[in-house]
Amino acid sequence: MKLVIVDRDGTICVEREGYIQTPDDWEPLPGALDAIARINQAGYHVVIAANLPGLGRGLFDMAALNAIQAKMNKQLAAVGGRVEAIFYCPHAPDEGCTCRKPLPGLFQQIGERYKVDLRNIHAVGDSVRDVQAAAAAGCIPHLVLTGKGAPVQTDPLPPEFPPGTRVHADLAAFATAFVAEVEAQQAAARAEADATADRTAPAPLR
Repeated sequence: MKLVIVDRDGTICVEREGYIQTPDDWEPLPGALDAIARINQAGYHVVIAANLPGLGRGLFDMAALNAIQAKMNKQLAAVGGRVEAIFYCPHAPDEGCTCRKPLPGLFQQIGERYKVDLRNIHAVGDSVRDVQAAAAAGCIPHLVLTGKGAPVQTDPLPPEFPPGTRVHADLAAFATAFVAEVEAQQAAARAEADATADRTAPAPLR
């Protein structure tokens, strides 16, 4: 399965003080839903990996989370997009779990669920903890500048960001770059296949 892993708050939707607790709190960032649809159309499934400590702290419950996700899914469907699954960490920073980003547990869960090599997976987030978790899991890290965790400088990035982190203005910009890269790889593969076919074709009879 071909996957792209995406953070939620600050990457797909507007980040709120006190967390997104109800469907009314959930608002997509400009162009984010169309970006997911474009990634889907390129043949990739999108999976969300998110820290949701408000759940463990009792600020909202599973019913509220399901309602928030239903709103997102409905708006995505309206533009031809889809999220395959949502993996989340409900723990507070002091609970000592292994799934809260910047630890790689959520990404490892995704790799195990879908039996994919994480070294080939692109992962997108809006904060240093997102890209640190992605890099720790072996993914290709991408940073978008739409959340509260955006660094002051990006060229170069501060030293706490993993080497090789790619920077994009937003999820739409990531999708544009990602789809262009996928299409270039596909074109190169077709050209190589055509060249191989030409080399192995039998010589015409004289």
